[in-house]
Amino acid sequence: MSEEFYFMDGNYVPSSEAKIPVRCHAFLYGTSVFEGIRGYWNEEEKQLYVFRAKEHIERMFNSSKIMFMDAKYTLDEYLDIIKTLIKKNEYKENCYIRPEVYKSSLKIGPGLYDCDDSVLIFTIKLGNYFKGDEPLKVCVSNWNRLPDNTIPPRAKISGAYANTALMITEAKKSGFDDAISISADGKVAEGSAMNFFLVEGNSLVTTPSTSNILVGVTRNTIMELAKEELKMEVVEREINRTELYIADEAFFCGTGAQIAPIGSIDHRPFGDGKIGKKTLEIQKLYDDVVRGKVEKYKKWCMPIY
Repeated sequence: MSEEFYFMDGNYVPSSEAKIPVRCHAFLYGTSVFEGIRGYWNEEEKQLYVFRAKEHIERMFNSSKIMFMDAKYTLDEYLDIIKTLIKKNEYKENCYIRPEVYKSSLKIGPGLYDCDDSVLIFTIKLGNYFKGDEPLKVCVSNWNRLPDNTIPPRAKISGAYANTALMITEAKKSGFDDAISISADGKVAEGSAMNFFLVEGNSLVTTPSTSNILVGVTRNTIMELAKEELKMEVVEREINRTELYIADEAFFCGTGAQIAPIGSIDHRPFGDGKIGKKTLEIQKLYDDVVRGKVEKYKKWCMPIY
């Protein structure tokens, strides 16, 4: 296949024809909301499973509501569009699906009223977000996470990712792989663009949904799997910065990041700096679940073929 297809406002169009005007409101002001969804190829079954597509689209509906947007289609319609799009693109490998609702009016002025809404969905082939097998070296960012009453992190708003861009750029230029964000009150929020967990003994600790985080689909998945399958205690509470340095293990999680083990924070290693035992267990279980290999959780996996 020479060219992939995108979905734009009811039509499946070749990627070369998928154009947005330079005066588009979303381009000028960052007024779009989106989701990142992964599809995983199961070689044994010759099947591609899209993981928790329903929960992602439901979260996009919430983001749209916060931003005065009409998401245009029903949940079932979105799921059908995603299935059709992947089939048209003939994927037989891991992929990423990006649905986006955006303000499409050619309007000067940032107001969300009096603006048309449009829908774009594209797909790409995608492997691991983080390269290599070594755990990440991360830092605590000098940039604070945006608070809920500024640009709400619980909505995936494209303009808010300027905050993430500053964090990850600073971290990379300082020799780190990624960053942990802090809220204005000095408490830990999440990673630059993913949720965050500490391991303390047999407890999994993460920040609550009121800590200026995106309430992650992967985060919720890990919490359920840890409790039900690994018999770990899961604790949602505020985390102080110094707790980052004395925990047993730590990892990021997200649709893009998947389960990304952390080896050190601010040059302070966890144990021998290798992937922790609990993190490895969670990572292995998650990898099986998303590929439809665990029957109990196959309800989360939408087959394409």
